[in-house]
Parts: sequence; structure tokens; C-alpha cells
Amino acid sequence: MNYEQMTQLALRGVVRDAIRRVIREDGLPGAHHFYITFLTRYPGVEIDEGLSKKYPEEITIVLEHQYWDLNAYADEFEVTLKFGGIPKYLKVPYHAISRFHDPSVGFALQFDPPPEMDGSDSKGSETVAQLAPVKPTAANPSTALGAPMTKSLGKAKPAKADKDDDGDKPDNDGEKVVSLDSFRKK
Repeated sequence: MNYEQMTQLALRGVVRDAIRRVIREDGLPGAHHFYITFLTRYPGVEIDEGLSKKYPEEITIVLEHQYWDLNAYADEFEVTLKFGGIPKYLKVPYHAISRFHDPSVGFALQFDPPPEMDGSDSKGSETVAQLAPVKPTAANPSTALGAPMTKSLGKAKPAKADKDDDGDKPDNDGEKVVSLDSFRKK
């Protein structure tokens, strides 16, 4: 059954849906902002050559106040952010994401490395499943598979979080991992 892979896939859908909500609601609500860490060498990632040299393994981006052309597709998102005052286009498959964090509510997800990035021969491993499409609703017809959701606004910083909101040094490089057990009824 490979429940672990199904769980990882479902949780990547949470990231996709959070980005789509930002687009749908005309920006991030309240104090919400997203730290998104992704693998820069993952197949399908489009990143400026200078950024890929500076961040050869992974990079953390922040979606907060200044961002442009945010689009959410079924399997990837794209956004333009400023790095050193220069706008740079990024395209990120959801499978390239290694961590997602919304520090305003203390929510974080950490993902296992995709099979194609673990250094083993990927020919014998299972192929990565696609994210399930979001079915369009009467209130939101733009969420169909392949139909992008788009938004252009906000602020971004290409930096990792160094401290929690309370000023303490966080565990796991600024990320708090949410266990599935925390969602189960006791």
C-alpha cells in the first residue's frame, strides 16, 4: 500500500492548497507568511543560474509582502521574488519542497527527500505520483487540474528563519515538524 508515500503526497497537497488560498483570497490573511524550502537541483525546478550556484542544494524563500506573478498549478507553483533587489522567476514542483513553515501559527511540515534525489538508482523505485487535482466548485471554478490560480503582490526574503517568535533558537533549522499523531483524537 505504501502509506508513507500516500501521506507525503497528501501533505504536499496541503502546501498546494495553502498557496492557492493566498491567490484566491487576494494575499496572505493576517500575519500568515510562508517559509518554503526546496531542492534547487530537483528535476523541473527553474531557478536563476546565479541563485543555483549560491544555493546548490536547497534554498528557503519567504512569501510575505512582496512577490509577483504567483501561480499555483496541480504539480508546481511559480513566483517572482526579489533577490538583492533584482526580480527572479522561480518555478517549483511541489515534490521539490523539503520544508514548509507558517511561523505565524507555528505550523510546519518536513518531507522525505524524493526518490530521485536520494542518490540511489531511481529506475527500480516507484515513480512519484502526481498530486490529485482539486475539483472545481461553483464558488471557485479556477481550481481545476491545469487551471492556474494567479496572484501578484507581497514581500519575500531569501533567508532562513534564525529565531522563533519568542526569540529562542528553534530546533531543526527553524522548522517545527508536525506529527500526524497531533491531529488524531485521543
